[in-house]
Amino acid sequence: MKRVLSGIQPSGEIHIGNYLGAIKQWVAIGEKLGRDAFFCIVDYHALTNPLAYDPSTLAQRTFEAALVNIAAGLDPEKVTLFVQSHVPEHTELSWVFTTLTPWGTSPA
Repeated sequence: MKRVLSGIQPSGEIHIGNYLGAIKQWVAIGEKLGRDAFFCIVDYHALTNPLAYDPSTLAQRTFEAALVNIAAGLDPEKVTLFVQSHVPEHTELSWVFTTLTPWGTSPA
């Protein structure tokens, strides 16, 4: 069984490049895989870009990213569409990885 997980950052306006590069393929994958297709609005990832992150607009951009995906044909009745910050396991797993993954120079 195949599964797909992909995400889109709500760091700006959704444009034709987003549609051609990701959203169009997501719709096709969703039609083929159904509930084994997981698509995410990765709002936590937008926090890492100081030029794109604006606290006053992030919630609105997240909502609009979901709307654009649905309007383009991604059917939340067929696929799993979710917002990263709404799933607490993302930050929990990040903490686990942070404690297990060394940060620094590689061995000589």
